[in-house]
Amino acid sequence: MKNSSAIGCLACVLIWLSGVQAVAQSSKASTDPWWKHAVIYEIYPRSFQDSNGDGIGDLNGITQRLDYLKELGVDAIWIAPIYPSPLVDFGYDISDYQNIDPMYGTLADFDRLMAEAKKRDIRVIMDAVLNHTSDKHPWFIESASSRTNPKRDWYIWRDGKGPGQPPNNWLSIFGHSAWEFSPQTNQYYYHCFYIQQPDLNWRNPQVESAMFNMLRFWLERGVAGFRLDAVPTLFEDPSLKDEKVLPGTDKFGDPNESRVLQENLPEVHGVIQRMRAMVDTYSGDRVLIGETYLPNVEELDKWYGGAKHNELQLPMDMQVGFEPKLDAKEFRKRINDAETKIQGNQPLFVFDNHDNPRSAYRYGDGVHNKAIDKMLGTILFATRSTALMYYGDEIEMPTTEPTSKEQVKDPEGITGWPKEKGRDGERTPMQWNSSTSAGFSTNPQTWLPVAPDYKQVNVEVESRDPDSMLNWYKKLIALRRSNPALHDGNMTMLESGNEQVVAWSRTAPDGKVVVVACNFAPEPQVVSLQGAGKTARTLAASGRTAQKDTVSLNALSLPPYGTIIAEVK
Repeated sequence: MKNSSAIGCLACVLIWLSGVQAVAQSSKASTDPWWKHAVIYEIYPRSFQDSNGDGIGDLNGITQRLDYLKELGVDAIWIAPIYPSPLVDFGYDISDYQNIDPMYGTLADFDRLMAEAKKRDIRVIMDAVLNHTSDKHPWFIESASSRTNPKRDWYIWRDGKGPGQPPNNWLSIFGHSAWEFSPQTNQYYYHCFYIQQPDLNWRNPQVESAMFNMLRFWLERGVAGFRLDAVPTLFEDPSLKDEKVLPGTDKFGDPNESRVLQENLPEVHGVIQRMRAMVDTYSGDRVLIGETYLPNVEELDKWYGGAKHNELQLPMDMQVGFEPKLDAKEFRKRINDAETKIQGNQPLFVFDNHDNPRSAYRYGDGVHNKAIDKMLGTILFATRSTALMYYGDEIEMPTTEPTSKEQVKDPEGITGWPKEKGRDGERTPMQWNSSTSAGFSTNPQTWLPVAPDYKQVNVEVESRDPDSMLNWYKKLIALRRSNPALHDGNMTMLESGNEQVVAWSRTAPDGKVVVVACNFAPEPQVVSLQGAGKTARTLAASGRTAQKDTVSLNALSLPPYGTIIAEVK
């Protein structure tokens, strides 16, 4: 056992050294914007690190963990909302856009985080919630006070169809009518999300001006850009016609409806073009990332500005990472679409975030979960996509759903229980070690319970295991930085002769080729990567049978859900 531990520790040291070498090699000058090759790490601030023992994560906690993020290979962190908020939607209901909620710290703490992150070449991306404010925001309090208030038209107010009848049949994304009656002025206001999140009226130029000024406030503090929350919902059809009713009911028991009058209206693109032009006046390649759940890649292309490239640099491609099941045919098609149908723009694949069960929960079969997660990590880091990961992905943190309604904190779960259990399961505290509250807090009572597996699944334990998810992520990220083909090579999907295997090649500027193959089946597969070459040197492989220094590309063996990255000889 002692010899085995020594070998494991040596392997971990070698992986770490390769990462250090990769960082040094990647420091050479590049004309590409930083975000094109970046690893972006989403932090849900309540759950990352508690620095003061109150059971809730905070800004100083994030600062404490910057060295870990640097070692992992992170280029930028996206922090979910940290602004003052009544916390109906845990920060996505904002009452002050230009301050920090006291539970997370102060503006001075934020500035310190920015300074410490800069020392480590880690950029900070803010979450910009543009569609709505909190009903406790001063703008809405003014707007709701009278029909003649100067800010009345900053929100969407309408008369009902009749006594007790809302203006139309539109539904909130979080359940039930999207209209709330205000007795004070005898009108309804529109809320795409919760009742306490009234929608701003983006047809009013004063709203656009105020929100652009908010973005400038943070840009001048040095942030690297913004992730734009729910950005396709900024505009609604002004006719207020009823949405088309579809068969069946949703998870809240409401009728299914089309949302074509409430989402992705063409006017939003003018706003994004003006926002991009404003952001581009700042130095440092500031970036706009969009939360863009869209029906197809053709719609996604519009969010880049198509061939003009004048809207978002990185709209999220939810077609790949949120495909309903592990279907090799669909993954192959959707990855190829991102290479061939977005006018040469930079893809951004997303597998996990704070709104959806983690990928192991969605795709795992209970037997091969680790192998499946390693395969998904390979797609994330070895395609041409910018990589956006969620805290805890690197240690295969679980989704831990509440078992009773009394345990639920997320209002979506409270509204939809038991069919909809909410989003608490993917927001549990980060698992750092085996101590109290998994090292997240000194307080045994954390805002959400720590997942039960924290003594086995944590950073400290996985750091010592060369076969861990953490060391797989470190290896892939280091390869992505150091290998020219994986760093900025072209990408071409390969015919494998096997419908269960998704394969592609990356070609470096100097002509060297790296091939990647992923087995989507629970059984071993043998494939021939036609035209890629005869043999290749293994750079990374998951599954014991694939771990050979040299492999034949004409008869490549892959274990269940196994992957290989290899450089063609």
